[in-house]
Amino acid sequence: MAGEITETGELYSPYVGLVYMFNLIVGTGALTMPKAFATAGWLVSLILLVFLGFMSFVTTTFVMEAMAAANAQLRWKRMENHKEEEDDDSSTASDSDVLIQDNYERAEIRPILSVQRRGSPNLFEITDRVEMGQMASMFFNKVGVNLFYFCIIIYLYGDLAIYAAAVPFSLMQVTCSATSNDSCGVEADTKYNDTDRCWGPLRRVDAYRIYLAVFTLLLGPFTFFDVQKTKYLQILTSLMRWIAFAVMIVLALVRIGHGQGEGHPPLADLSGVRNLFGVCVYSFMCQHSLPSLVTPVSSKRHLTRLVCLDYVLILAFYGLLSFTAIFCFRGDSLMDMYTLNFARCDVVGLAAVRFFLGLFPVFTISTNFPIIAVTLRNNWKTLFHREGGTYPWVVDRVVFPTITLVPPVLVAFCTHDLESLVGITGAYAGTGIQYVIPAFLVYHCRRDVQLAFGYGTVNKHRSPFRHTFWVGFVLFWAFSCFVFVTANIVLSETKL
Repeated sequence: MAGEITETGELYSPYVGLVYMFNLIVGTGALTMPKAFATAGWLVSLILLVFLGFMSFVTTTFVMEAMAAANAQLRWKRMENHKEEEDDDSSTASDSDVLIQDNYERAEIRPILSVQRRGSPNLFEITDRVEMGQMASMFFNKVGVNLFYFCIIIYLYGDLAIYAAAVPFSLMQVTCSATSNDSCGVEADTKYNDTDRCWGPLRRVDAYRIYLAVFTLLLGPFTFFDVQKTKYLQILTSLMRWIAFAVMIVLALVRIGHGQGEGHPPLADLSGVRNLFGVCVYSFMCQHSLPSLVTPVSSKRHLTRLVCLDYVLILAFYGLLSFTAIFCFRGDSLMDMYTLNFARCDVVGLAAVRFFLGLFPVFTISTNFPIIAVTLRNNWKTLFHREGGTYPWVVDRVVFPTITLVPPVLVAFCTHDLESLVGITGAYAGTGIQYVIPAFLVYHCRRDVQLAFGYGTVNKHRSPFRHTFWVGFVLFWAFSCFVFVTANIVLSETKL
C-alpha cells in the first residue's frame, strides 16, 4: 500500500482467486451486520445491501480497468526504453544476439517484444502488480495523490480503532459474564452496563480498559517493526472464520426450526439506516487490495464474470447470516459482535463452542492488527516522502509508529461501540475508497489511454459500465451518501 510496484508473486487459478476475494471481503464487518439489519428493518436492509453490493461491484470493475491501463503505460514505457537501447546497439548485431536478449527480458520482467509482436490488445494484460498508490501517482496530480493517501490513512485509522475495540470488548463480554453466570455467558434477558461489577470492585469498563492495555502492550510493538502475513497464518484464520460462521448459521437455523426464534424485526426503521449504510460499505470493502488479489490470477479471460459471481455469493451469505440472526434473536438482544450472542447456555449447551465463538474475534483480529498498523505506518512515510530524501532514525522508527498506534487506541479507550465505529468508518473513509477514488481513477485512466494510444484503442479489461454516466452516477451517489450520513448525525445529536 506504500504505492510501489511489487512482483506479482505465485500465480493461482481464477477459482482460487475467487475464494481469496470472498475471504477478503467477508471479515469483521459481517459480524456487526445482524444488529444493523435488526435496527433498520429487514426490507430496507435487504434493498440497501443489494444496491450497495452492486455499487461495490461497479467500482471494483473500475479499479480493474485502471490496473490494466497502468500496466499498458508501464509496458509501453519499457518498449520505448528497449527501442532506445536497440538504437544505441551496433547495427551489426546478429539475430541470435537479439533472440538471446529477448529471452533474457522474458525471464526478468514480462515479454515486451512478444507483446509488440502479438499486437496492441496485449498491452492491457494485468501482469505487474500496481498498487492503488502507484496508480494515483500515475493518473492524479499532486493534490489528488495527497487526497488519496489522506483517505487511505483515515480508513486505516478506523480499521485499527475497530480492531482495538473489538478484541477487549469480546474478552470483557466473555470473562465478565462467565464469572457472574457460572460460565454460561450472557443470559437471554440480561442487560449489562459499563458500570456493572465484573471482578470484585472492578467495573466492566475497567476490565475492558485493562484488556485494551494488554492488547496494546502485546501487539503495539509490532508497529515499530516489519511484519508480514504468513501463508499458514492466513489458512488458519480463514479456517477458524468459516467454522465460526457456519456454526452460527446452523445454530440459528436450528433454533428457528424448533420454534425458539425470538426475533420480530420491523419492515423498515429509517433511524437505523445511517449505521446500516456504513456497515454495508465497510462489509464490501476490497478495492484497496484488488491489485495484490487480481494480479496473480493465472487466467483473466473471464475475470469480470468471476468477480460478479463472487459478489452474488457474498450477497447470499450476508443475507443468510443476517436474516437467520434477526429472526433468531430479539433486536434489542443482538450484540455489536454477533458471535457474543452465542455465549449463552440457552443457545449453546457445549461450553467449548460458547468460548470458541465468544473469543473468535480475539484470535482472528489480533493476527490482522499488526499488518494493518504497518500498512498505515508505511502510508504515512510515503505521504511525507520527498524524492531523494531520507528520514532521521527517530522520525522513521519512533515518530511514524507512534502516530500510527496512539490515535486508534485512544478512540478505543473512549468507546467500544463497534456498530458506530464500523458505521462511521464505512460511511466516510469507506465511501472515499470504495466510490470516489475508483471513479476518478477510471475517468483519468480512460483519458490517458486515449491520449497515449489513440481513440480507437480498446482496454481488454475495461469495465462493463464504460459509459461516462456511470462515473458521474457513482460520484453523485457518494456525495449523496456523505450528505445523508452527516445530516443524520447532526439531527441525532441535536435531538440528544
